[in-house]
Amino acid sequence: MIVIINPNATVTMTDAMVDTARKAAPNSNIVGWTSIEGPPAIQGEQDGYAAIPPLLKLVRKADSAGAKAIIIGCFDDTGLSEARSLASCPVIGIGQAAYHFASLYGSRFSVVTTLDVSVPILEANIKAYGLDANLARVRASGVPVLALDDDRERATQVVKEEIRTAIREDSINSVVLGCAGMVHITDDRGDTSFKLIDGVHAAVCFASML
Repeated sequence: MIVIINPNATVTMTDAMVDTARKAAPNSNIVGWTSIEGPPAIQGEQDGYAAIPPLLKLVRKADSAGAKAIIIGCFDDTGLSEARSLASCPVIGIGQAAYHFASLYGSRFSVVTTLDVSVPILEANIKAYGLDANLARVRASGVPVLALDDDRERATQVVKEEIRTAIREDSINSVVLGCAGMVHITDDRGDTSFKLIDGVHAAVCFASML
């Protein structure tokens, strides 16, 4: 069993992640849990800190239930190191998985995320993972996390425009979708020389391998 834990309290985002994960690994038993005690969305350090205690409760529960892998479904990799210290199985952050996937695909990638407040967090994570040499830029689209759920069509178009800008300006091989709420966004340009990377897809591929 692979357990995807959403550290925020928005159930529809959990459902979207599980749907994507099951398509990526149809032969795996994948379940999704929502941290109902967490904030509605994680935007910045304050939300991240608030999300960690209830997240860790679910990590303990998943480990006790015999999970073979746990995926933290927040692109900030909220509570990842703490979760790994508790669990006996692999714990994978969708941010870290996406960055490694991007680095395997090509030498340079950019990240398109939600708000400016997330940029320094993601930059610090990428540096901590030793992948900052591969990073071109972390770009904020200006789209709040919950807008990806509540106002999906408009928010998706704004994010896609930022992706197109990154392709034009950043000299990259791929763009990483920098929010779990972007899991529905796909590359419809038909350009096989370029890769659009979703962290949930990357994480479940690594989880299945492990």
